[in-house]
Amino acid sequence: MTKAAIIGSGIGGIATAIRLAVKGYDVTVFEANASFGGKMHQFDLQGYRFDAGPSLFTLPHLVDELFTLAGRNPSDYFTYTRLDPITHYFWPDGSRLKAYADAEAFATEAEQQLGVKAQDVRDVLAKSARLYKGTADTFLHKSLHRLDTYLSTDVLKALACLSDLGLTTTMHDANARLFNDPRFVQLLDRFATYNGSDPYQAPGTLNLIPHLEHNIGAFYPKGGIYSIAASLVKLAEELGVEFRYNERVERIITQNGTATGIETTSGRYSAAIVVSNMDVVPTYRRLLPDQPAPEQTLQQPRSSSALIYYWGIAREFPELHLHNIFFSQDYKQEFEHIFHHKSISSDPTVYVNITSKMEKNDAPAGCENWFVMVNVPHHQGQDWEQLVSTTRQAVTDKLSRMLQTDLRQAIVCEQVLDPLLIEQQTSSYAGALYGSSSNNRMAAFLRHPNFSSKLKGLYFCGGSVHPGGGIPLCLLSARIVGNLVPVATSVNQSKQHA
Repeated sequence: MTKAAIIGSGIGGIATAIRLAVKGYDVTVFEANASFGGKMHQFDLQGYRFDAGPSLFTLPHLVDELFTLAGRNPSDYFTYTRLDPITHYFWPDGSRLKAYADAEAFATEAEQQLGVKAQDVRDVLAKSARLYKGTADTFLHKSLHRLDTYLSTDVLKALACLSDLGLTTTMHDANARLFNDPRFVQLLDRFATYNGSDPYQAPGTLNLIPHLEHNIGAFYPKGGIYSIAASLVKLAEELGVEFRYNERVERIITQNGTATGIETTSGRYSAAIVVSNMDVVPTYRRLLPDQPAPEQTLQQPRSSSALIYYWGIAREFPELHLHNIFFSQDYKQEFEHIFHHKSISSDPTVYVNITSKMEKNDAPAGCENWFVMVNVPHHQGQDWEQLVSTTRQAVTDKLSRMLQTDLRQAIVCEQVLDPLLIEQQTSSYAGALYGSSSNNRMAAFLRHPNFSSKLKGLYFCGGSVHPGGGIPLCLLSARIVGNLVPVATSVNQSKQHA
């Protein structure tokens, strides 16, 4: 069988392994860590279970289709439920809003709680849906770096949306023109954080993102986000994919303009297809040091990162749900700190994810597991020990004030993840969660393509390349790679150990 080597077992790498196995390849996945999942892993802390990384699940059909592609019934491996409500929002002035899954219910709630006209909410969600449906087939589902993408009839749909895409305005300005209420504008602006961007710089195009939650829906997978990776690894192994853990790839082997295999800490492996699920920057800097790197692409401004506190909470909060967002007073200042000052606002927006609301066994009886996240700049030499301490104080003060309780008294255990640790644990360059940011109108076209134009047989998937970061886009990157890679031939290539 024709061999394929995949570097990294993040969600994009796992999905690519499945797609290549279905196409007839003998696939081996090489992972530097002790287990699969990349950012999508889990851990236990004194009786509390935590999903360590991604917490929001949208477009579940992209997971289902991998099982269907392999001739399996998705529900035999993986099940999920649609969330309703999706998110509980809290503002400093005491306002609260439940973002219901049903668009009509959400519009009514916004009108009752914030005074926003329900019809205006309906209109903005309808526009988001129209733009997504008109552009996704061209800009998300296919490579932007191949001529045949632009020869498709899907381009005509995208062109029809061009005048409404907001390419000449920012996300925030587009929202502020539609709504007078700064709270609802802030709610819409926060979707820029889906790909680690700044709504005051990012183009209005990103306003198609709300469609994912408020028209299609947000979902919760049984067993937590980690179950997505676990179920897909099970499928991959059934298809014959081999996962080699604790085996770091040191180099991509090339010869005469072709990627011919990889070299790891344990040996050399020949392969007709090499796919890097590693961040594109270390892929070039560490694995391809002798190859000319696409410097313009690699030097694009990086996305934001995250500072996460995993807290075991020794009580329950009935006013909270799975997803909860506590907004800052000054959103613009918060993003200025992240992208201009390279620091963290003293009043950050705080996201609290509590999976024990869905899975009682994720925390001891009468307790909750809190994943508490703040958007922060990527690592650029900051003193993270100091920032972790000062931000913890700001976050506990904020949550205690807005929930009218002394939260510190309820925290019984803690673990922390900062951008420096994210970089060390996942090879995400500078700890940026989404590779490059989308803070300019050409950002989508400046992302690295899913294939190498210099080396035959070399492909790229994951959050640092097209179409971007987050679970759905990583899965789409795997689909694009799967469509680009030819069906396996019967050439038998032996695995060689050094």
